[in-house]
Amino acid sequence: MKLYEDRVHDHLHAKRVSPFAVKTVVLRSHKNMPLFSLYKKAFAGLSPSTWWLSLVLLINRSGNMVLPFLTIYLTQHLGFSIAQAGLVLAFFGIGSVLGALAGGRLADRIGFYPVQFWSLFLNGVLFIILGQMRTMLQISACTFVLSLVGEAFRPANASAIAWYSKPENRVRSYSLNRLAVNLGFSIGPAVGGMLAAISYNFLFWADGLTCIVAALIMRVLLPPAKVNDRKAGGDKQEQIPAGQGPTAYQDVLYLVFVVLVMLYAMGFFQIGSIVPIFFKTVLHMNEFYIGLVLAFNGLLIALLEMVLVYKLENTKPPLAIIYRGMFLNCLAFLSLILLPAIGLTSVVFILFFTFSEMLTMPYMNAFWIGRSREHNRGQYAALYTIAYSVAQIISPSLSAYLVERLGFRDWWYIITAWSLLTAGGFWLLQRKVSAQNLARNPL
Repeated sequence: MKLYEDRVHDHLHAKRVSPFAVKTVVLRSHKNMPLFSLYKKAFAGLSPSTWWLSLVLLINRSGNMVLPFLTIYLTQHLGFSIAQAGLVLAFFGIGSVLGALAGGRLADRIGFYPVQFWSLFLNGVLFIILGQMRTMLQISACTFVLSLVGEAFRPANASAIAWYSKPENRVRSYSLNRLAVNLGFSIGPAVGGMLAAISYNFLFWADGLTCIVAALIMRVLLPPAKVNDRKAGGDKQEQIPAGQGPTAYQDVLYLVFVVLVMLYAMGFFQIGSIVPIFFKTVLHMNEFYIGLVLAFNGLLIALLEMVLVYKLENTKPPLAIIYRGMFLNCLAFLSLILLPAIGLTSVVFILFFTFSEMLTMPYMNAFWIGRSREHNRGQYAALYTIAYSVAQIISPSLSAYLVERLGFRDWWYIITAWSLLTAGGFWLLQRKVSAQNLARNPL
């Protein structure tokens, strides 16, 4: 596509045609491009290392079998109370936050490769050990350590994707990563449900072994030598832009961004907590149809996100696309209020929700990576990961508490207003960032 655009530009320049005409011709070529070619272009240009890393992530996430069934396992098989199961999940959440901090710091200090490898390998061992634990103390301690070790993978993985990709295709590289995650999550719980029906012991072993296999495959396909060949000094010699400090914690605009991401994520996690209950109790859908509708989310992302990101590539700043995606999020939750209580409403919700997700998450990654430098990329990735971890701790319990007291309708009004305010926050942040960039690079 780039070669074609250059040729068009040269041809029209020779005829003294304006740059606007060049852009118009190129956009028309996009519009008239056959669907197969469009998909091919969307996936083209990504480095082999990016593909191998996504394969590792697909294997790892396909083994995500324990966590979706952990609450059922604790209450139905070990006889824990719901409160005790909630406490175990709280330990998991705390470990996730600390693990993200540790993973980001270690990625900056020793490199993203060893952090990813040992996080995957040790996480696999810990899943197998967790399956042998029986008391509340044992399971709480093991769950805390497991989440601490496992969550260290995320900021290191984010840094790795940034390293393996080029600036011009970085958003697509993250989208490929998300595609692998979504495919893995569609496989893992389904296989996990079948194994749990036989024995939960199989569940822990399968999850643990897939983590270990993913680590070993990463070692074979992406040997450490490929990531250690760095230019002396790397990004460390780059001048720190005005308004940013040498660490992520001194970048005020980025800290505002992290808070906004956390607010967005608290709404996003409704899809795994309150939304299914709403589908069941208000829309009167059974579990099979609820599962199909939720799977539609992952299917749409797998089919469309890479193409959508390719079409939007380098057209607008990341925050400008994010706040537009947030408006779709508002429409998603508003549809649950305005549309009748029938099954079709769930499909409308998922459509708005999924397109919102595709316009927000890839570009959130693009924003933080654009603010970071090689020497502090792990810190930026860690804070971004922590935003989701904190939201995952707060959102389910807060949502359940308020729905129980206010009802679904009032709660959807709150989430809609919440999403609208968050969209406004991203819009204001975009203006601040633009002003900062203008001050740094005056015309």
